[in-house]
Amino acid sequence: MPMNDSKTTTDPPTSVRAKLGDPGDVVVATFSALQNELVSTLVYMLGNRDDANDMIQEAFLKCWKIRHTIGDIDNLRAWIFRVTMNCAKDFQRSAWKRRVKPMQKEELMMTAKDPMASMVIEDQEAIERLKLAIATLRPDEKEVFLLRQNGELTYEEIADIRNTPVGTIKTQMRTALIKLRKVLHQEVEPEAA
Repeated sequence: MPMNDSKTTTDPPTSVRAKLGDPGDVVVATFSALQNELVSTLVYMLGNRDDANDMIQEAFLKCWKIRHTIGDIDNLRAWIFRVTMNCAKDFQRSAWKRRVKPMQKEELMMTAKDPMASMVIEDQEAIERLKLAIATLRPDEKEVFLLRQNGELTYEEIADIRNTPVGTIKTQMRTALIKLRKVLHQEVEPEAA
């Protein structure tokens, strides 16, 4: 049996382990590099930063516990997103799930003396409209949209994470974008009139 077939090798020389060495260092370095993407994805998914940060910590601990197996993982980035999204889904199904706490008006307000205040408020309003529009998506559409946009994962990586054909992922993304455009257009249109 030939041993030079790259598909039979479980730990190729270009693997993450070969580049960084210790699996614990690899987990820490990868989570550090992905933290902002993971948090922003989970904020949209869960509705607030506190829950998102809690789920990031839980996902990190799960990955840490099995760090010795990361040499067998082909796409560490996609695997970490999968673990993190699964933690968030488990949290959403949990009876202990906390209600989403909307930001208080005083957290959104800035002093009128700040020349950038109106721009910041407009940006916050646009972000809020987008959050509300994302909330209208079906769970599978929302997950694909967030993994593609916030996680910057390829369709192939998302298909791997979700164990779904790439064509289905592309269809779900296209459907999500159509729905988001409709919702956002309806919300913006009355203001223009």
